[in-house]
Amino acid sequence: MSPAQLERLGEHLQRLRLFKSRERLEALLQEAASEELSFADFLDRVLGEEVASKTAKNITMRTNLARFPFVKSLEAFDFAYQPSLDKKQIQTLASCHYIEHGENIVVLGPPGVGKSHLAVGLGLKAIEAGYRVLFCTAAGLIANLTKALAEGRLEEKIKLYSVPRLLIIDEIGYLPIERQGANLFFQLISRRYERGPMILTSNQSFGAWGEVFGDRVIATAILDRVLHHAITINIRGNSYRLKDKLKAGLVRPEEPAPIT
Repeated sequence: MSPAQLERLGEHLQRLRLFKSRERLEALLQEAASEELSFADFLDRVLGEEVASKTAKNITMRTNLARFPFVKSLEAFDFAYQPSLDKKQIQTLASCHYIEHGENIVVLGPPGVGKSHLAVGLGLKAIEAGYRVLFCTAAGLIANLTKALAEGRLEEKIKLYSVPRLLIIDEIGYLPIERQGANLFFQLISRRYERGPMILTSNQSFGAWGEVFGDRVIATAILDRVLHHAITINIRGNSYRLKDKLKAGLVRPEEPAPIT
């Protein structure tokens, strides 16, 4: 192949925005020659690498947009430490069929048992499947909605939380919610009801949500919409933060983890 032809191919790839192929062009041509690839096999390899590169970039972009507090995969979750969890159920959820079916996932359990890790792990699986995901804490969500209300931008902010296909709301119940905050939370839940699935985590049982939201009527209305199409996962186990202390015998297994 002449230098002029190589340059022309590079320009074509650049104009087609096939940047990975442009970057790897010479190496790919050398591999094709040394392995005596057919035209079809060569094209398959070029396009395969390009698709893989674009997919990886899209996943990275959507992961950054999701605003996860950390990035931990489901594969990194220690299921052996939480035997109350049904690993097969979590693996089934990782297929993301619940998103297509419009089902919510509610993860309950004491602090430190891995609720946020599960939520983030499932969120990452959703991103890999091509869905847009947004993560927030309950406190952060309500603070943003309250500020938007004061600035006359409530509709704009509710839209922001309504657009992602999957919304993850973490740490419901860690901080008390005032009546106005509860009303704003209800508005968002109502907007997403039967339109966009959610993953919610809480350290409080459903029976305690009346106290969490400061109003049993509002809490009942929220639960009615959340649980209409929902899968509940209850983690009964010890805190990961106490794992080393438990092994060392410094605390008893039944001792609850402190709220941090």
